[in-house]
Amino acid sequence: MTENWESIYTTPLPHRAELAKALLLEHDIPAVVINRQSSSYPAIGLGKSEVHVLTKDAILAKVILEHEATFS
Repeated sequence: MTENWESIYTTPLPHRAELAKALLLEHDIPAVVINRQSSSYPAIGLGKSEVHVLTKDAILAKVILEHEATFS
């Protein structure tokens, strides 16, 4: 059985994606960061970092980030 993952937060700042992931993990919501930054130009930070959670957790995860995240 394959579980579906969904992007719930996107940022150009990788450290913010890691903070979001950590906050979700504190709430027992599995989360991963997908780095979509261009490896061709890492110094100028082209691209985004995305936080993905299981689809079944997406609504709760968005609510948690909206109400508890202080880095956005």
